[in-house]
Amino acid sequence: MADYDLAKARAALRDARFTAAQIDASDPAAVAALCREHKITHVLNAVDPRFVMPIFNGALDAGADYLDMAMSLSGPGVMLGDEQFAAEPRWLAAGRLALVGIGVEPGLSDVFARYAADHLFSRIDEIGIRDGGNLVVDGYEFAPSFSVWTTIEECLNPPVIWEKDRGWYTCEPLSEPETFDFPGGIGPVECVHVEHEEVLLIPRWVDAGKVTFKYGLGKEFIDVLKTLRKLGLDRTQPVTVGGVRVSPRDVVAAVLPDPATLGDRMTGTTCAGTLVTGLGKDGLPRSVYLYHLVDNEWSMASYGAQAVVWQTAVNPIIALELLAAGTWNGTGVLGPEAFDAVPFLDKLVEYGTPWGLREQ
Repeated sequence: MADYDLAKARAALRDARFTAAQIDASDPAAVAALCREHKITHVLNAVDPRFVMPIFNGALDAGADYLDMAMSLSGPGVMLGDEQFAAEPRWLAAGRLALVGIGVEPGLSDVFARYAADHLFSRIDEIGIRDGGNLVVDGYEFAPSFSVWTTIEECLNPPVIWEKDRGWYTCEPLSEPETFDFPGGIGPVECVHVEHEEVLLIPRWVDAGKVTFKYGLGKEFIDVLKTLRKLGLDRTQPVTVGGVRVSPRDVVAAVLPDPATLGDRMTGTTCAGTLVTGLGKDGLPRSVYLYHLVDNEWSMASYGAQAVVWQTAVNPIIALELLAAGTWNGTGVLGPEAFDAVPFLDKLVEYGTPWGLREQ
């Protein structure tokens, strides 16, 4: 377990088989050296997406396989994951696997898309990821349940849409609101377009007419994000304040609570899911929502982790088990939808949080 802050790495340990180390994740040479020192076979990247490429490259240099839960960042003329996919020839030549986007979204949502394509549909017209919840954090007016740096990045960047006849294109951030009725007692939540990896991953392996991602942020959350944009507090370029250079976005992150500390104050349920429409195996029109619910009270009592953290983290752990057993295998840069979905979903049930399917 490695972190820039050694104390945090040590605090995360729960098993005597594991040890802690200090590392600068921005240095691929340091990543490679640590892998070689401990004979690491698989590197699980669980830090900010800004550090994807140095960890990704460091793992390859050390001859290790690699997993992450968020892909390389986008920019002008560059889509999410472009840098990683551009490096695929090196991974293929080395006979190594980079399994990218294997969190919950991206990750489990992509597994659902693969399952729907293989077992539920003869033709898929649209795959739409729909994420929402009714989580409340006591004592805070505004407290994101995961990294606000990442929240700002994905919510205020131009969202990407895929259409078979058009390819990838962008739309306005937070656009085309729709009310989606989530299961598990969550109910209707307003969802809007957000930049997300599934739209870049799913079309590479699943034949679909259209792929979208909409996030159930709710009006208050959207208003806060729009205010940050208006004030320039979403910017990453440093500004000078009292003689000190500081990123406005880092200031926002610093004044908000650490999501890892919110579990005891949080109540409610989070839902991740994939809405698929098209023709069923019988050739008749069909629409289904495949989803996964995690109740915060359950995740805190069972694992000591708040719902969003646990729901994200369980998926790379399942993937590591499948890779270790040889159930999943491959080389190159692959997304979750490149593999058989059934063993993955069976493991999810083993972990005590079965997935669901709702006919729409």
